[in-house]
Amino acid sequence: MDIKQAKNEIKNAIKAYFTKNEYGEYVIPVEKQRPIFLLGAPGIGKTAVMEQIASELDVGLVSYSMTHHTRQSALGLPFIEKKVYGGKEYSVSEYTMSEIIASVYDMIESTGKTEGILFLDEINCVSETLAPSMLQFLQYKVFGRHRVPDGWIVVTAGNPPEYNNSVREFDIVTWDRLKRVEVEANYDVWREYAINSGVHPAVIGYLDNKKANFYKIESTVNGKSFVTARGWSDLSAMIVLYEKNDIPVGRTLVQQYLQNEQIAKEFAVYYDLFAKYRSSYQINEILEGKRLPEIVMRAHNAKFDERLAVLGLLLAGVTERIDEVWLSEKSISDVLETLKTARLSIHKDLASLLEQKCADIKKQIEAGIKASSLSTANRHAMLRSVAVLEEMTLHLRAEGITDDKSAFLLLKKDYDLTLAAHKKLVAAASDALRNAFLFLEEAFGEGQEMVIFVTELTVNRNIAWFISRYGCDKYFEHNKELLFYERQKQLIDEIKQIVNFDLFDPDED
Repeated sequence: MDIKQAKNEIKNAIKAYFTKNEYGEYVIPVEKQRPIFLLGAPGIGKTAVMEQIASELDVGLVSYSMTHHTRQSALGLPFIEKKVYGGKEYSVSEYTMSEIIASVYDMIESTGKTEGILFLDEINCVSETLAPSMLQFLQYKVFGRHRVPDGWIVVTAGNPPEYNNSVREFDIVTWDRLKRVEVEANYDVWREYAINSGVHPAVIGYLDNKKANFYKIESTVNGKSFVTARGWSDLSAMIVLYEKNDIPVGRTLVQQYLQNEQIAKEFAVYYDLFAKYRSSYQINEILEGKRLPEIVMRAHNAKFDERLAVLGLLLAGVTERIDEVWLSEKSISDVLETLKTARLSIHKDLASLLEQKCADIKKQIEAGIKASSLSTANRHAMLRSVAVLEEMTLHLRAEGITDDKSAFLLLKKDYDLTLAAHKKLVAAASDALRNAFLFLEEAFGEGQEMVIFVTELTVNRNIAWFISRYGCDKYFEHNKELLFYERQKQLIDEIKQIVNFDLFDPDED
């Protein structure tokens, strides 16, 4: 299965394990909760999936790579304890708490999350001294003398033996205690994640043309040659930072992330072309509504790969503006709720109340980061809320206002200014989206480029949110045509099936 299907399988299993009966007990006892074993090639996104699940379920996440653990760190250190049996005192070996189990309790103490996921990666690469203890752990969730706390689900992961020389083959007894989920690389599934995670459009554009180069592991005379999903994601993040700091992106950088000489060379060439298109097509001017006949004509006469690059640039420009709207709206909503609470509060020092709210949000952010349950987008929105509230607090302090009525008038004025700035962002994003459609209509008419663009808008989570929230006549106009086209194809396929059914002989070998 692909990583998206695997994510749903794991998420559903965790939800089932979290189910309680009318007495507050977990329906499936801890010892009967089979640890999930996610088996897949390296760099496919196993760890990222666990972070997404923890965030979506709002539970804690403690992650460990088992290759880094010795028997002592996993099971605890021995010490001598005095005990009395039958009236006589004996020296008995006890064990300190496992570092892994202690980390779960630390997570509970620091975040207050009593339910979570203990994720143990590379579990089939444990040392020989630790291997005998793993069977006991997989069945009873016990390391040494200490058990994983109730409410914490064990998820494990590992690579198939062909990718890692350190892999130890599990026997049937071990496999029979695991819920096995095998995952394979799938570009189309990763692409959906990439669009919603801000992966650089040059990466998406290249892989759209070279899907076979998304994930590749080969043995050569010079050793292993490989390209992974992790490599593309990490390269994308570095390209964004290089561009931000005006540092040239060259083949040397690309080869540090794509460990396949031919693919690295191809992508470096593609990126140079992409950068040239970004400069020459004046994307920002297009999205601002400037009419550029020579650019329209160039796009119209361009080859298909160049047209795809232009679509990627337009989509990236629209996405950037709409992402800013989403962050702004999320933070404004949080600020508004805070101000409503402040108005109803009997607290007289509103500046102190806002300061306390900022402190509370910062604690939530810290807890979310520790628990790996807070997405980057939500963290940024919360930080923006803090910035707005801190600015309001400073304004109150500077004006020296003490009475509630005057304080609320000042806060309302500040909020209205923030709201006005937000409305400008919305207007700019709406104009950019409409202008992108106008350019595409002029350059390509109702060609396949428009179909691709509308489809890309639909799968982009924030853009879909924006359109549902603020509308876009051009989107609905072209999406209606796309839906009609898809329905027409569906009807043709249904007709073909009916015709083929008449011709099909079920007894034919």
